[in-house]
Amino acid sequence: MVTTSDFRTGLVVKIDGELFSIVEFQHVKMGRGAAFTRTKLKSMSNGRILERTYRGSDKLEDVRVERRNMQYLYREGDSLVCMDNETYEQLSLDSNLMTPGTDFLKEGEAISILMEGETPIAAEMPIFVELEIVHTEPGFKGDTVSGATKSATVETGGKVQVPLFVEKGDIIKIDTRNSEYLERVNK
Repeated sequence: MVTTSDFRTGLVVKIDGELFSIVEFQHVKMGRGAAFTRTKLKSMSNGRILERTYRGSDKLEDVRVERRNMQYLYREGDSLVCMDNETYEQLSLDSNLMTPGTDFLKEGEAISILMEGETPIAAEMPIFVELEIVHTEPGFKGDTVSGATKSATVETGGKVQVPLFVEKGDIIKIDTRNSEYLERVNK
């Protein structure tokens, strides 16, 4: 069991039989009365956000979670096949366990899997990936100041909005959390 003093970002707890990860928390001490903790919890199964307030004496059931580094191999229907880097066993993950941005997951990329015993409960992609542009419309010469963007397709099939000066064959850095272009990488 964990108390509010044990809360930390990423801690996995069980509430009403469902697993939640603490996204953020804030200890609050008002002038009068007892201290309490506001939390924002994210469901590990469906991603919904739950906001709860706990008193200092409240206890929650913690869950032992192991983080395993795996390598993404290929997509099979609605599942992603990954290989454990230590045992070389293959594991088929349901794509709803993945964090957003799987459109930018390249074969051979390292991902982190959260396991409860031998059951995968979540998978995290790298935050930044570098991918090559395979298709984009040509930009207009001299129109680089306006801040305009155009759609581009990267080598994994994902689509991202890029500045007009980015061309086919360029390698770009993408933030997988929000599918945003960050910068062009020098070749």
